[in-house]
Amino acid sequence: MPRAADWEELGGLPREAWKLFGERGLLGLPHPRGAGGGERDLFTSVVFLEELGRLGFGGLRAAVSVHAYMATHYLAALGRPAVRRSHLAPAVRGEKVAALAISEPGAGSDLTALATTATPKADHFVVRGTKSMVSNGMVADFFVVAVRTGADAGSVPRGTTGVSLLLVDADLPGVGRAPVPTLGWSAAGTATVTWDDVRVPADRLIGRLDHGFYYLMRGLQLERLVAATLALGGMDRCLDDLRAFLRERRVSGGPLTEKQALVHSIADLATELAAARQLVHHCAWLYEQGELPAEECSMAKLHTTELACRLADLSLQLQGAHGYVATADAARTYRDARAATIAAGPSEVMRDLIGRSVLRKTIH
Repeated sequence: MPRAADWEELGGLPREAWKLFGERGLLGLPHPRGAGGGERDLFTSVVFLEELGRLGFGGLRAAVSVHAYMATHYLAALGRPAVRRSHLAPAVRGEKVAALAISEPGAGSDLTALATTATPKADHFVVRGTKSMVSNGMVADFFVVAVRTGADAGSVPRGTTGVSLLLVDADLPGVGRAPVPTLGWSAAGTATVTWDDVRVPADRLIGRLDHGFYYLMRGLQLERLVAATLALGGMDRCLDDLRAFLRERRVSGGPLTEKQALVHSIADLATELAAARQLVHHCAWLYEQGELPAEECSMAKLHTTELACRLADLSLQLQGAHGYVATADAARTYRDARAATIAAGPSEVMRDLIGRSVLRKTIH
């Protein structure tokens, strides 16, 4: 905590921070013991992610969660033994930083419109394309990249076929990256990453060729569950900060906690937060049972991240000029909250997925 604000200014976590997380076993809680992970149940991660969110720094929580639960998830689930040794184990120790590169300037979260290609050659792939809004992009040692690998990859077909996942080292010739200034999540080290005829060894394919879409469909459910869990912790912190301010701030001879309108607003949001926590924990339980609760993950992500924005907005409003100062916790929380409604699929996409899933159900 004492260093988190400095990392916001730095625009990313320093190497010693990653190593400290690794030494404490916090970067591999769900990963196999053979790679140095804890091989713990999902609810151990739920506890960690809520506490990570409770720190109150969106960039920090984004950086760590992308590394530990998104990019390295695919190596733990699908990576070859050699890749687990060379990349997953060092990532669990905090010696290598991982990033997940899916979104593109012309595709966003639409996986059917991916345009980055990986043309298969004799013993390698030639990767060409651009990925946008890559968290950890400026500090990553390697990327897990969604690419087109179909027989006609050069023509960039649309659809769910011919998508694969590749492990690409950041120091390969032709890999370029540029920082992207963002409204919030400053410590996430967001970048635009380009691949200009990058030669990637064929053994860096993750899972089976042309099966990447199906891997991403499961991975994105975990990603949305992680985002929802982080939002719970973030709201806890926001509510704590707001409570402290309302108790201390006096207006017309008494603390703001005596104003009924404010008390009722807090009551409504606290109730919604309690309900959101039950939704997220239920979703985690379904996932832990081996199900793929796509509808529930979308609901959890939509509800918690949108609720976090409303709570952050109220906190900023009630703290007035004190909260509007750029360096205030309330201002940072306000900026950070909005990013979570966009990452891992924006709220509009979540609503579309939920609505279509509900309408497809059989009427009894």
